[in-house]
Amino acid sequence: MTTDLPELLHAADVETWSDEVDVVVVGFGIAGACAALEAARAGASVILLERASEYGGTSAMAGGHFYLGGGTAVQRATGIEDSAEEMFKYLMAVSLDPDEAKIRAFCDDSVEHFDWIEALGMEFERSLYEKKAVIQPGTQGLMFTGNEKVHPFRDLAKPAPRGHKVPKPGDTGGAKIVLDALAERLAETDADVRYETGATNLVVEVGPEGGGAVVGLAWRKYDERGFIRARSVVIAAGGYVGNDKMIAEYTPQLGSKLFPLASTYDDGLGIRLGASAGAELRCMEQAFITAPFYPPAQLVTGIVVNKEGKRFVAEDSYHSRTSGFVMDQTDQAAYLIVDSAHIEHPDFPLCPFIDGWETVAEMESALGIPTGALEETLSSYNQHAERKEDPDFHKHPDWLEPQDIGPWGAYDLTLGKAMYAGFTMGGMRVALDGQVQREDGSVIAGLYAAGACAVNIAQDGKGYASGTQLAEGSYFGRRAGRHAASQA
Repeated sequence: MTTDLPELLHAADVETWSDEVDVVVVGFGIAGACAALEAARAGASVILLERASEYGGTSAMAGGHFYLGGGTAVQRATGIEDSAEEMFKYLMAVSLDPDEAKIRAFCDDSVEHFDWIEALGMEFERSLYEKKAVIQPGTQGLMFTGNEKVHPFRDLAKPAPRGHKVPKPGDTGGAKIVLDALAERLAETDADVRYETGATNLVVEVGPEGGGAVVGLAWRKYDERGFIRARSVVIAAGGYVGNDKMIAEYTPQLGSKLFPLASTYDDGLGIRLGASAGAELRCMEQAFITAPFYPPAQLVTGIVVNKEGKRFVAEDSYHSRTSGFVMDQTDQAAYLIVDSAHIEHPDFPLCPFIDGWETVAEMESALGIPTGALEETLSSYNQHAERKEDPDFHKHPDWLEPQDIGPWGAYDLTLGKAMYAGFTMGGMRVALDGQVQREDGSVIAGLYAAGACAVNIAQDGKGYASGTQLAEGSYFGRRAGRHAASQA
């Protein structure tokens, strides 16, 4: 693996073009597929390149949440009141560096985008999963998948569940249903899909005033090589969690102690291709990191403390928000403390159970917490929880229950002890319609990006909600495809 940028090639040096098309798309994940489909439906000639031998990429590994709202058919069928405005207020509040225009468009178009996804040939179940979980265990079509009910966001926007899951039981692979439908719809167009073929370099044509418009790319398939001339190039080649050297440079927190949630092709090539043409890279230090301690939801009533015995996050937070705050603690260490009245061991524990103790003092000693610190924290929490109050972190009353019945148990949330997994969040700066931008905000003519190699809605783990990347990847992929086709 490397952090080096691919060489930028000049059109004047290309002797022969293997193809000439309106739009060439790099990557057949959710974003690339949507870009290619919309471009083809708009009448553009399209080539879609995929390095793997089949479509899907990291998108196909996902459980299948799409973060959509504003009054979708599933929300209406299950009695959920939501609006584009409330969705907008929530995403603005939870985002690291919110882009108002993008968030407004994403929310205003959310119902239309939901309908577009179903029109591909699949349908979300009209049902609601009301418990707190990482993902619906069955085929339920809707649940809360973010921090909508967590302080302070619940006071800034009316909470509503927006995690729409495809009808496939289990935690992984559900999104493949949508990828299958996209592949079928693409096969109905004139788009040319080429597998085991990857982009290696961008090709630019420099005008009299410089600037360097992207006019195509170099490709490779085993020993074959060639050049595709295109009016527009759309890069949708994923993140960089599979590139150890890029991880070391940008997000060392995703190092050897963490399992990468990505395909082997998430090596940052798409990001480096964009950077070679002058793209500004943003949020490169940000990552999604998680080791959920729930379900069972009962464990959310416990308290999470650091090595100093202090709470540092509302325990009802979305799991990657909690994990993000764990990463900020001394030695990236934390413990979930639960009393005997509320403890319930997970079926598949990602955070290992350490032990149980008859007294809090014994637990303090065993965990290496300063004498009296945990007792003080637990005593204060219990007193307020009796009144369904949490003045320190404003945990939702639904999860406020005293932890005062011994013995007490502890789960280890420490990085390296718990089974953390994650992926990268950073990528190219892009405009609303996917045009790649330089540091000064100017657009690189002919170059677009969408999905995990571009920065749009999802920017950091603390503000993330399950389904954001599939939803924004498909939505902004569509926009990029349409705009790229309009340049033909």
